[in-house]
Amino acid sequence: MKKLCFTTLCLALSGVAHAESHEVFGLWLTEAKDGHVSIEDCGDSTPCGKLVWVSSESPESELDLRNKDETLQGRARLGVPIIWGFEKAKKNWKNGKIYNPEDGKTFNSTVRKLEDGTLKVKGCVGPICITNIWTPITNTERGT
Repeated sequence: MKKLCFTTLCLALSGVAHAESHEVFGLWLTEAKDGHVSIEDCGDSTPCGKLVWVSSESPESELDLRNKDETLQGRARLGVPIIWGFEKAKKNWKNGKIYNPEDGKTFNSTVRKLEDGTLKVKGCVGPICITNIWTPITNTERGT
């Protein structure tokens, strides 16, 4: 009986840990600490993120000047889609896209919430990937 209870408890806890990796919604501080990304439900239970704050250290930060699509270079960076198009995988979100306004390029992406509450964001071109860790922003930190 004890073995059955222990097994049931382990299965229940593994289900909780598994579900947490998919809970990526919220407000995140980028690794470079120069932007806030708000991740919400795209409407189909998948994550979509948009830029809601950028560091105002340079006038370039206001517009999407490096976008490869010239028709989008005059748009404000705030509100620009940053992540989208994900599929739910076993432990993360995969086959999505991530846009980098610093160079105007879009990359293949995966995202996963880690046990410490941070978000592992990976952008790849073929086999070459760059991983960033985004930090959750609490209500008291908003406005920075």
